[in-house]
Amino acid sequence: MDVNPPDKMVELAGNAGQVKGNLSPSQLLVRGVMGGAYIAIGGGLATVVGTGIGTALGAGFGKFMAAAVFPVGLILIILTGMELVTGDMMLLPVAVFQRKASYAQLIKVWIYVYIGNLIGSLIYASMMAFGPLRSFDTTTGAASVNAFGQSAINTAQAKVLPYMAAGSVGWLAALVKGIGCNWLVNLAVIGSMASTSILGKFFMIWFPIMAFVATGFEHCVANMYFIPAGMMLGATVSVADWWLWNIIPVTIGNIIGAVVFVSMIYQFAYGKKI
Repeated sequence: MDVNPPDKMVELAGNAGQVKGNLSPSQLLVRGVMGGAYIAIGGGLATVVGTGIGTALGAGFGKFMAAAVFPVGLILIILTGMELVTGDMMLLPVAVFQRKASYAQLIKVWIYVYIGNLIGSLIYASMMAFGPLRSFDTTTGAASVNAFGQSAINTAQAKVLPYMAAGSVGWLAALVKGIGCNWLVNLAVIGSMASTSILGKFFMIWFPIMAFVATGFEHCVANMYFIPAGMMLGATVSVADWWLWNIIPVTIGNIIGAVVFVSMIYQFAYGKKI
């Protein structure tokens, strides 16, 4: 049968966390680089697909179309065995709860995968900013930001400037959006363990990820792509603004969403059966 029951899903999550905890820092870093790049692939695709649709067909439909293609990133990560820190924010705590990993291993995984995700995201953001998000004049050869690039700029500014303007309330809003995001992301991660087939995993990943993107929640690794890509094209956002008003609160929210709403809940609900 293609379906694993919830208690088996929790057991598999703990086993996955155990395997990750035993990886070397270099393995975690390399897998993290690829994981960050794969999320950026989904982000770049979402930017291109979503450009102009909201204006023509309505904001909701535009968000849905962008959200419909973004899950390619997590699908690639899970099916090819790369690392995403937001998923590890759920898997390593489950492994710790099941005594399959230590807190030292948890911290090691989170740090090296986070750094790797950042590097991979920035590499792909550079490729997009100096490639598909620009156009070249056929006469002069001069480069200019095209419609997709302008969309990237708008996205970067929308993910930072409103939070800055709102001050402490904006910072808290970014954190709350981070909680909601990683609750859904890790429902996708643990949900993918409910199936043993590629198609089953595909659908269990796609729906929750589509939901988080369309709803407007915040994902720290996705924003390691979206915001720098816009900054490279001229968005009025500094590196300090990017981190203070988005990455830091969103990362904290992502940790809370993963640990509290998935790791702790599922381990409490089903861990005793393992």
